[in-house]
Amino acid sequence: MERPYRGIRMRKWGKWVAEIREPNKRSRIWLGSYCTPVAAARAYDTALFYLRGRTARLNFPDDISVDDGDAAMSAALIRKKAAEVGAKVDALQLSGAAVFGAREDRRREGDQKRFKNPDLNQAPSPESSRDDWSSSSG
Repeated sequence: MERPYRGIRMRKWGKWVAEIREPNKRSRIWLGSYCTPVAAARAYDTALFYLRGRTARLNFPDDISVDDGDAAMSAALIRKKAAEVGAKVDALQLSGAAVFGAREDRRREGDQKRFKNPDLNQAPSPESSRDDWSSSSG
């Protein structure tokens, strides 16, 4: 499977994780585990920006919002900032999906009520017959 963004990967069980190598070191900075690839990529972008500055090749160059990107930061502080960004994005992505899902469920329920299949083995009720004739005459 192709990775949709730089700096992230998907675990076997479906979570997206982000980590980044520290410049001139073999060690990595763990940036967290997220439900969406966008959240993991935004966490990676935040860390990359703090490590490499304005020249970094980001996944979302227009969406970077950092207060003091030029200041030298510790790995722990970079991890904290990246995790905050990733968590916010994850929450927004998931709440948007939940709102969309609830809307879809309500629409489907309405469709099911509106397009209820009649039982062809039963005679029509007087109310439904009256409604059919009154709406078609005119």
